[in-house]
Amino acid sequence: MRQLLIFALALPVFGQALKLEAIPNPSMQGSLQSHWGIAPDGNLLLSWVEQSNDSYTLKYAIRRAGAWSVARTIVAGRHLWRHPAELPELVSLSDGTILAHWIEKGKEEDAEDILVSSSRDGIHWSEPVMAHHDHSPVQHGLASMVASGPHEASIFWLQALKGEDGPVSLRRTIIGADGKEIREEELDSDVCSCCPTSVVKTAKGLLVAYRDHTPQDIRDIAVIRFENGKWSSSKILNPDQWQINACPVNAASASAKDNRVAIAWYTEASDNPRVQIIFSSDAGTTFGKPVVVSTKDAQGYASTALTDDGAIVSWIEEGEKSASVKVRFVSSAGAMGPVLQVAEGSRQSLGYPQLLRAGSETLIAWGDSAKAKVQTAILTR
Repeated sequence: MRQLLIFALALPVFGQALKLEAIPNPSMQGSLQSHWGIAPDGNLLLSWVEQSNDSYTLKYAIRRAGAWSVARTIVAGRHLWRHPAELPELVSLSDGTILAHWIEKGKEEDAEDILVSSSRDGIHWSEPVMAHHDHSPVQHGLASMVASGPHEASIFWLQALKGEDGPVSLRRTIIGADGKEIREEELDSDVCSCCPTSVVKTAKGLLVAYRDHTPQDIRDIAVIRFENGKWSSSKILNPDQWQINACPVNAASASAKDNRVAIAWYTEASDNPRVQIIFSSDAGTTFGKPVVVSTKDAQGYASTALTDDGAIVSWIEEGEKSASVKVRFVSSAGAMGPVLQVAEGSRQSLGYPQLLRAGSETLIAWGDSAKAKVQTAILTR
């Protein structure tokens, strides 16, 4: 009788298929590098990059009660780093300030810098400033940002002082509401050189997920936590043992609410390309066992949005003639719903799809080669 009850309870989980409802947005043709955020009043923020001649403009819009505001400009005429993994980001503070960060090309070929600007009204933005002490022509990028205090945000980013062949460090910069740096610190002295970071805020503090690196070129996902005013030791999320003498440009994606955390990531360990997800119920102190969510020829670029009973995961898969964005629901116990295809196109045009859970809604943004602009939709069950 007990076995029958467990089986009956599991059936609705496996049958929870996702549905896609497209929602238009104000981005223009040529837009890419989209990212979701939450406005100070709890409404949605969508940011993206548009090209104009040889320079770029960073824009955003607010979605309230199902309607979009006009597109607003953060910066224009800048030499932004045009890469799907280098996503500009908006974060709101409790005092109403909005902070923006983005990556710009440096003076030399591989040089890149992190720029920050702030706004109290969402219309007027402060003069951009660098978010790092080092101004040499090297790589500073692959950043993620989170509100870490009432009047401050923390940016987590990678610095390659000796190029990709030398040790690359994971660093944190604390930015005040005025958009200026308060403090910078090193968190890990040897990490994978070109995989984005991901940071979330739990009930206990901050959790950062990133791709680590060892002298043997093992590049597994690691997490580090900031609780009670100090950083924990870095620990490997799961010992995939992916050994590769190159940087996969393929990161982890973390999502959190209170003490619950979900992290999705890509690995090719054991010559088995796959996207996995793992859950924690104690703010990332411990994790369960990973669950493989992808099918067929996974390329990764995962994103995750935590729900009340599990998480929705997106990733990109390779097809015979094109790539596709896939999504599926995974319960906290690891039971999976069917796969839904969101979009199809070239790998470059799809960009780095982004999920966000806002209230009772789950949203997704991605690139579209046919319409040549950012696309957005709501995912429902």
